[in-house]
Amino acid sequence: MKCVICNGKTAKKLVEHKEFGVLVGRFPAEICEKCEETYYSEEIVEEIQKKSKELGLFGLARKVKIAELGNSIAIRIPKEISEFLHLKKGEEVLLVPESKRDLHVQI
Repeated sequence: MKCVICNGKTAKKLVEHKEFGVLVGRFPAEICEKCEETYYSEEIVEEIQKKSKELGLFGLARKVKIAELGNSIAIRIPKEISEFLHLKKGEEVLLVPESKRDLHVQI
């Protein structure tokens, strides 16, 4: 198989698949030897999604609206994400701007 990104040659390998830093499992895939793009078969994608759902990871990312609170703004964190991160009311977190478009929350 040829890579659709760089036209490089792919090789079959067993690779770790992680979502949100959580290991979902090791799955067979085609990996480009040049750019390292990963290709899974349709059956493997279904298996990954099934395992992701079992682990409570599937669909965890959310879009939220920014609200205004006095002179500040607020971002509401959905319950599923707060449970995944083990956030509790009253805890402090550190907000670290990684770039102009990326904000990291350290617990």
